[in-house]
This record gives sequence, structure tokens and C-alpha cells, in this order.
Amino acid sequence: MTDPARVRRHAERIRELVASVVRSQIKDPRLGMITITDARITADLRDATVFYTVLGDAAAQSSTAAALESAKGMLRSTVGKALGLRHSPTLTFVLDDVQDQVKHIDDLLAAARNADAEVQRLAARAEYAGEAQPYRLEEESEDADAVGEDAEDETPPRGGDRR
Repeated sequence: MTDPARVRRHAERIRELVASVVRSQIKDPRLGMITITDARITADLRDATVFYTVLGDAAAQSSTAAALESAKGMLRSTVGKALGLRHSPTLTFVLDDVQDQVKHIDDLLAAARNADAEVQRLAARAEYAGEAQPYRLEEESEDADAVGEDAEDETPPRGGDRR
């Protein structure tokens, strides 16, 4: 059993190591403006997944992916030596699509804002289907009680009271 805190520490250390090696030691011209965003490692500490983002278009992303694949051996040996584990974890690089998700969420929020504005516009022109105040107020109910008392005095008694 591996301690989850130990796994998190190793994942964070892998992220830092890969970021520093990419920044300082890899001189591949295909490598674009890259940011290492996250790293995750399996509980047995054998496989690590490194997430990265690239500033640029699809061509820059594909060339950066190729540069990372060619530098994978050097990165793995650097990570293995620094972590001091019995087995160096295999590294898998995954393009993090955070920007795409952010754009999608921004589009959804803009659509919701537009829908809310439309609802407000329709509500401003709306009229009541019935009366503006459908409930009886206290003043009206007191007047109705007074009218009801007068009506009771005029009606003859019912039932068995015949004399």
C-alpha cells in the first residue's frame, strides 16, 4: 500500500522536475511556449502522466508534442534519479485543453447572460393575467365582515325555534 500523501508529493516533484528540465536543458527548436500544468502518478509509482499547455495553434501543439516525445528518455532518467525510486516512472505527456474548456464555459455564460436579458426584457412588458392584487387585503376583509353582520340581522332564525 502506498501512502496517498507520498503519491501527491511525488507527482508535485515530477511536475517541478519536468518543468525545470524543459525550461533549462531541452534545446529542441520544435518546443513551443509550453507550461507544465499538472502531473499525476499511479499508486504503484510506475506510471506518471504529465499535463501541459502550449501557446499557439495546432501546428505549435503538434511540434511541441513531438519534441516532448523525443526528449522523453532524458526526462525519465532525470525524474528517476531525482526521486530516488527503485523504478523510474514512465512518462506520458497529455495536452491539457484548459483553454478550450475555458472558452466553452465563457460561451455558455454569455449565452446564459443573453437568455437572462431576454427574460428581463419580456418581463418588463408583461401584464398580469388577472387582477394586479389577487389576494384580499385586511381593509377589504373588515368591510366584508361588517356587511356580513348586517345581513345576519335581517334573516329569520332557522331551525326549531318556532314560538
